[in-house]
Order: sequence, then structure tokens, then C-alpha cells
Amino acid sequence: MGHKPRVVVGLSGGVDSAVSAYLLKQQGYDVVGIFMKNWEDDDDSEYCSSNEDFVDAASVADVLGIEIEHVNFAAEYKDRVFAEFLREYQAGRTPNPDVLCNAEIKFKSFLDHAMRVGAEKIATGHYARVRERAGRFELLKGLDESKDQSYFLHRLNQAQLSKSLFPVGELRKTEVRRIAEEIGLPNAKKKDSTGICFIGERPFREFLNRYISKEPGPIKDPNGRVVGKHQGLSFYTLGQRQGLGIGGVKEKGAQRGGGEHAPWFVARKDIAKNTLWVVQGHDHPWLLSAALEAGDASWVAGEPPVPGTYGSKTRYRQADAPCVLERTGSGGFALGFPEPQWAVTPGQSAVLYQGEVCLGGGVIAAATAVEATAA
Repeated sequence: MGHKPRVVVGLSGGVDSAVSAYLLKQQGYDVVGIFMKNWEDDDDSEYCSSNEDFVDAASVADVLGIEIEHVNFAAEYKDRVFAEFLREYQAGRTPNPDVLCNAEIKFKSFLDHAMRVGAEKIATGHYARVRERAGRFELLKGLDESKDQSYFLHRLNQAQLSKSLFPVGELRKTEVRRIAEEIGLPNAKKKDSTGICFIGERPFREFLNRYISKEPGPIKDPNGRVVGKHQGLSFYTLGQRQGLGIGGVKEKGAQRGGGEHAPWFVARKDIAKNTLWVVQGHDHPWLLSAALEAGDASWVAGEPPVPGTYGSKTRYRQADAPCVLERTGSGGFALGFPEPQWAVTPGQSAVLYQGEVCLGGGVIAAATAVEATAA
């Protein structure tokens, strides 16, 4: 009997990673499961389900007949992901901790640990694919476009991708659920997690309150009128509609974005003046951006793509939007959009695509609104 390559699978307790482990075992790999614990500040709370997730992961390992190890990366997570998350929020930006967690924990700390225990590859339940071409590794979208997670993986480099497998990236989610039921996995019907563990389903503002001091200030409309009071700029994100606590105030000329009863949206944050600017109507010009600048770029190929026309996402759940890439100094880039983009948010990731290939991206530093003047 020949050598069976060892693959360490990150078993999260969810159905995607469970089916990934099953598929690899079917393909003849020597499969070992690892459960990553990344958060322990309030582990016993109703919102953090890591104990329950570990029980589910262990049950899956039992059914599949594989070993499972419980590994604690909470210290690394706090240093490399959570500290950055708080810094960004305090600066008035809206970070994406899942992107950082993949780059720093799942494909760094976890990968290092897996190599130490004799793995040749690691695998996760992400909906993405890896393709090797002429000695280079490409990151591709998952075949199920509605589940594609390449956006969250865009900071992975050649070394990381060369060691990574994404077995469910070739499948649709319905097929993954079908396989799970067919082989009797205990978590076949478990609902998808909708957040990062340390926030879970809890009220977000209440969570941030524990770590960030709040400084209330005025909420103003484009005419400079005070229409409410915010609880601290860190607690709001561009494009936000819920939880503003304002209503019944009509904006003069509201027809530009909708009728006088059109909903209010967060459009800008003025950190220096501690002011939150809001507009009425989803398509108000202040919510639309013609261009953006991004920094801290990371390219899958190890070098930036040539300037030109690409597809891009400025938030996870959106279709690729055509853009024109220009390089800027100090590892950054600029994107121009033929069709203005909605609520482009500093701190989020701008990710570039060439068809199904994810090229990488960077952190949005600033966006140019279609109408740039404030009262």
C-alpha cells in the first residue's frame, strides 16, 4: 500500500468542513481534524458557541473515524486580529476581521501547527478553489457563486495556497448538505454561522461598548441641520439604515434620493468634528462612489496585476463591478468605477478579479463620492 499524504482539516463544527474531511478521506488521504479555539473572553456566554461547536466537530470526527485535536489560538487571535479590529473601529473605519483571521490564524498559525504534526496539506470548508498553472497557484471562486468565499481569502500568498485544499469549492451548497445527510453526519442540518465567534449573534453595539469608549455627537443632514444624536462614530458604518434613532425629519430637496419619507442612511463620518452625516434615499449621491484608494495591498501572485480593467468587489455579497486599476505609491492602488459603487466603506477590502480568478486586493482607505461637498 502506497504512502497516504496527511491532510489536517480545520473542523469548525459546521457542515462544510465536515463534508470536506469526508471527501478527502474518500480520496485516500490520511485525514486528521483540528478544532481551532480563537476566542475565550466570554466563552460561557449565550452568544459564543465554541463549546457546542467543538462537541459537533468531535461527533463528526467520530462518525468519519478520524482523530481530532483541540488547539487554542486565542492569544494569537487577540494579538493579530482583535487588536487590529479595535484599532480600526476606533479610527472610525469598519474592518473585516474574517479577512485578517484567514491570513493570520487559519492559514498561518493553523498551517504552522499542521506542518509540525506532519501534515503535507491543510484543508478548510471554504467555498473557493486552488489551481496550479505553470508552477504558480491561483485562487479561484467557488463554483457555487452564491456561496463563493474567495473575497475572504484574497490575502493568501503562494506558499499558503500551495498547501491548501478547499474540497467543497467544487460543489454547490445543496450538494454538500445532501452528502452530509447521506453519510449520516450529526450536523447535516446545522444552520450556517453568520458571524465571527467573538461577536456571534449578539447586539453589535453592546459588544463594542465593552472595548471602545463612546463619545456621543450630532447627526446632521446634508443641509447641516442636526437631526439626531449618535452614540459614538465607531458604532456606525456607511450605508447603515437601522438603529439611527431618527425619523420624521424631512430633508429639503429629498427627492434627489427618494420622497420625504425615504429612509435615512449613514453617508459620512467626520472624525475631527465627531459628526455623523446622514442622507435620505438609497441612491443619494453621497452614497455613491466613482473611485477609491486602497492600501496594504496583498497580491496572490506575489506581484501586482498590470494596470487595466478588472472586476472588483468592495463588499462580500455583491456582483463583480467593472473597474479600472491604477497603481499608487507605497504598495497601494486606486480603482475607478464606470458605474458608481454604493456605500464604499473605509476599512473594508477592495478585491480584484479576472473572471473566476481572485487576484488579491487591499484595504479601502478613502472613496471619492459622486458629489463630494459637505455642508
